[in-house]
Amino acid sequence: MSIANTIKTSTPGRICLFGEHQDYLGLPVIAMAINKRLSVTGSFRADKKIVVTMPDLGEEASFDLEDLAYTNKRDYFKSGVRVLKDMGIILPNGLDASIKSDIPIQSGTSSSTAMVVGWIHLLLQLAGANAHASGKEIAALAHRAEVMEFNEPGGMMDHYSTSLGGLIYLESEPVITATALDCKLGTFVLGDSGEKKSTLDILQRCKKDRLKIMDKIMRHQPSFSLQECPLESIDPYRSFLNLQEMTLLEGTLKNRDLLQLGLEELSFPSPDLDKVGKLLTNHHGVLRDTLGVSTPKIERMLSAALDAGAMGGKINGTGGGGCMFALTPENPGAIANAIEQQGGVAHIIEMDEGTAYE
Repeated sequence: MSIANTIKTSTPGRICLFGEHQDYLGLPVIAMAINKRLSVTGSFRADKKIVVTMPDLGEEASFDLEDLAYTNKRDYFKSGVRVLKDMGIILPNGLDASIKSDIPIQSGTSSSTAMVVGWIHLLLQLAGANAHASGKEIAALAHRAEVMEFNEPGGMMDHYSTSLGGLIYLESEPVITATALDCKLGTFVLGDSGEKKSTLDILQRCKKDRLKIMDKIMRHQPSFSLQECPLESIDPYRSFLNLQEMTLLEGTLKNRDLLQLGLEELSFPSPDLDKVGKLLTNHHGVLRDTLGVSTPKIERMLSAALDAGAMGGKINGTGGGGCMFALTPENPGAIANAIEQQGGVAHIIEMDEGTAYE
């Protein structure tokens, strides 16, 4: 039923080096696109029906362009069409599309965001609007389609990282700014624990708890700034924050400061990888001990990687399962083997480009 040449987009997954669980608080992140990618292939049909096959999952989605009402909580194929339609970009016909991916699924490496970004990119191509859309614009459209349309709690790190590619420093306040970091990091090993996680539940808990703390602080000190408040100046807040709230605030500021130290090092063309590795491990420690997003299996995989010679590493994504990664510029094979001995599935990865038209 196809009536047009086939178009294909390819979009990377990503890892977050610094700023995990921080972007939705308005704090910056440093993220890297990886050479695990998702492709979306599509062509027009003669009717108004959209059919998307996902052979990796053994699933298929279909709907009519004349009925874009959402029928599930994460109806991303419809939301992508709706977001573009709201901008005046309207598909003249339905589509036959297929999605294939080697990004670990539901493991914290942005497989779902890569799908939405690739889908938006494909729709723009087929509608003849891609020439006017930059990587940042694709990221913004994908964020709207994945997060805003469904009132989900995530930030924009995944969308910008997978759209732009490379290693980026992303600030969300006062305006969204993505800065490319041109440095050599070499190889990493990504370890998939195989543990399924509840992304939305963890995001809601980590975000909700800290937003309550921010509101409480602002009632007592309206000039408070999460971006600028020195860690050493928070002791007076003990008069109105309980111990758990103080611990969460301290952890948030520690991770903010670890990112700044990481940014300083990653701004050099050839950063001190030993220093970067130690910062990654320290960041993981806060995520584990303060936010409670690690698991015993992730801890075993990280410990095995470090014992095998990795320079550092951390859990990746929302946590509660999913993936970890280790910085391994030397002998990544031995570190991959150590991770797999702990029951993980290891992938040797490198930095990669953003979403692209093939």
